[in-house]
Amino acid sequence: MALIVLFSASGSPGVTASALGLALTWSRPVLLVEGDPTGGSAVFAGYLRAESAPTNSLIDLALAQRHGQLSEAIAESTVRMPGPPDSAVSLLPGTRAHGQARSLLPLWETLAAELKALEATGQDVIVDAGRLGLAGSPEPLIYAADLALMVTRTDLVSLSAARSWAQTLRTEFEGVGGMSSLGLLLVGQGEPYSARDVQKVLQIPVIASLAQDVAGADVFAKGAKAPRRFDSSRLVRSLTAARTSIQSAVTTNRGQLAAQFVGGTA
Repeated sequence: MALIVLFSASGSPGVTASALGLALTWSRPVLLVEGDPTGGSAVFAGYLRAESAPTNSLIDLALAQRHGQLSEAIAESTVRMPGPPDSAVSLLPGTRAHGQARSLLPLWETLAAELKALEATGQDVIVDAGRLGLAGSPEPLIYAADLALMVTRTDLVSLSAARSWAQTLRTEFEGVGGMSSLGLLLVGQGEPYSARDVQKVLQIPVIASLAQDVAGADVFAKGAKAPRRFDSSRLVRSLTAARTSIQSAVTTNRGQLAAQFVGGTA
């Protein structure tokens, strides 16, 4: 269906937990990409409890690209993730250290095209792009996304940081003709500000909201033991609802783009 990229303006609003939670509750086969330039695999260290280490990572893709073998390297570098019986999640691990991030800059644009091409195989892609503004940030993935979601909490500190980036993001997406591909994913909607309040301040549409649930988020972020009735918890239910909203937004955006294309050629 799509290339979906999650990122934050600052702090730790839960980008990794949100991306992994969405992937594990996704309704189609999905590839989760660790694009955070900070270094190290948060999924292996957290959700998988450091019980193993990735053999390959994004840096191997950068090397393969130089030899025209990027497609093959993507397939070789992905690992199958354990999860619910009906899930089909693969992981493309991130860089091993933050010092490798700059080496990925020539990779991102080509990788964006390769990831979008995976749709033909029936596979969606969710990217954890980490925090904006870091050296080696995968910005080409953000602007190439079918849906780019800035993850933010709704308190004043979080919204102040998000507001500092909102104008830049709107300008950049308008420049590539993809303003409808930019949205917000709220963590803790109504704690204290509502989706309407946040949308008014940032002038970016709220696509979905996730419940603020520390114990539940730790299952994804830290590999913590799932609380009782976790599968029916507020967090998991909100992930399912968010998935539906995200998929609907992508479908709507594509329909609008198709209509604009037809109108422009008529």
